[in-house]
Amino acid sequence: MEVPKDQISTLLDQGLYSSAQMLGCFLVSSPAANAESSPHLKSESLVLLGDALFREREYRRAIHTYKQALQYYKIIPKQNSTTTRSSLQSNRSSSPNSFNVSAINENEVKFKIALCYCALSDNKAALVEMEGIPSKARKLQMILLMGKLYRYARHNRAAIAYYKECLRHCPYVFEAIIALAELGVAAKDIISLFPQTPIRSGKTPFDHFDSNRWLLRYVEAQCCIASNDYKGGLELFLDLLQRFPNNIHLLLEIAKVEAVIGKNDEAIMNFEKARSIDPYLLTYMDEYAMILKKKSDYSMLNKLVHDLLNIDPTRPEVFVALSVLWETKDERGALTYAEKSIRTDERHVAGFIMKGNLLLAMKQPEVAVSAFRNAQELRPDIRSYQGLVHSYLALSKMKEALYAAREAMKAMPQSAKALKLVGDVHASNSGGREKAKKFYESALRLEPGYLGAALALAELHVIEGRNGDAVSLLERYLKDWADDSLHVKLAQVFAATNMLQEALSHYQAALRMNPQNEAAKKGLERLEKQMKGVDPDAPDDDEDNEVDDADGDQEETELL
Repeated sequence: MEVPKDQISTLLDQGLYSSAQMLGCFLVSSPAANAESSPHLKSESLVLLGDALFREREYRRAIHTYKQALQYYKIIPKQNSTTTRSSLQSNRSSSPNSFNVSAINENEVKFKIALCYCALSDNKAALVEMEGIPSKARKLQMILLMGKLYRYARHNRAAIAYYKECLRHCPYVFEAIIALAELGVAAKDIISLFPQTPIRSGKTPFDHFDSNRWLLRYVEAQCCIASNDYKGGLELFLDLLQRFPNNIHLLLEIAKVEAVIGKNDEAIMNFEKARSIDPYLLTYMDEYAMILKKKSDYSMLNKLVHDLLNIDPTRPEVFVALSVLWETKDERGALTYAEKSIRTDERHVAGFIMKGNLLLAMKQPEVAVSAFRNAQELRPDIRSYQGLVHSYLALSKMKEALYAAREAMKAMPQSAKALKLVGDVHASNSGGREKAKKFYESALRLEPGYLGAALALAELHVIEGRNGDAVSLLERYLKDWADDSLHVKLAQVFAATNMLQEALSHYQAALRMNPQNEAAKKGLERLEKQMKGVDPDAPDDDEDNEVDDADGDQEETELL
């Protein structure tokens, strides 16, 4: 009795993978698919069964089945082999979604095996399979996968070569554009790869600069972001958004950059706009969760996490969002979710950032250093530098902290946050406070609205007994930026100078703006003790920890 081979293809095309798998078992074991008399039919049947297993996400079974198919393919007589190859070129797609075939292609089966290994996060085995495919036989999706696998293996030169090859085939492979930008390739070099061969109208795809200007500007934007020129990248993305309003991809890219540079209100607005267009988005939603946590908007955070769990509870973004939500309740539980996001996707930067911040909060700075290093290797941004600096300071490793802060300043010379980071290291010891003051002031000149630097400078004034200067600075900022953190800092200064009524007023103002502000809650508790005449415990004075680095001082002066 014959098993209809074409019917398994129909089932696969219709998405009935479980039925296709069952029928495949009959097909593989039928007398017609005898390994000795019909090795070609046996190999074809095994590939179809492997395709069904692939779609059912039974990747190890699929690999085993595909490899069996290749073994039988090798014993097909050479004359049949030639026919097989030629027939496949016209009939067979390399995607596991297409199955209307009459023969198999060895190279495409190897590609499917590689895809299975990738799904199992076994990138080394995937690369071995892909390297077994002759370069001339590799299609565009194969070339892209080669680029990704070499990048995962940290063979960046080879990865760049494959990503460039992708763009020579098609300029719209956005994954290749982003990867090349992140690997440090200049925008002009990426644009030079775009095909210049004439099309039917006789014009080349990029003859008319204006008509394709958007793609060139997109390349420039990604290169700006990758080189930490967030301001330049943001301007280019916003310009593109005017041309393509309500573009979800652009809205998410803009919101992500705004989140990184601390423009939280703008980021929230753009994340919400993207979600209003497509409520089932998952991309960068963990970044959105982190901002909501910073703003102490727990009702929105709860709703976001609830929505994400209903969309797909297996994605790394969802695990990070859960980690953010659990942070205030149970730090260990939050850490479990952060680690789960990394196990789901070992290249998920937000997972490493979240893990590092949690470990730092849990007084485990040594392990936090490792997490921030991992984030930095994947895609460095200001947050990984901040994490490294604060981890090293917690470990009293001042030289390492200063080195990391200077690295941030070199990588982001136009970043007020990077300047503030160097100031933080100098401020950690009494001998460096004058240097710290210069860095904080430079940060505020570069970005007058950067409250982090204003608060740090105010703290420095207080430490050195210049309470009046601290109050003047904070009140000046409060006129233009209504922020609960400014009220808290003012309250702390007033409390330290025994102006208790003024301190009470500012703590209450901070809690009206943000009822979840922990610093305001603790400060108010402390203030109530003072108002009752009880002297609260004075904070311990930190021991001086000098940093002596003459070469670095000269380098800093040049950068300033």
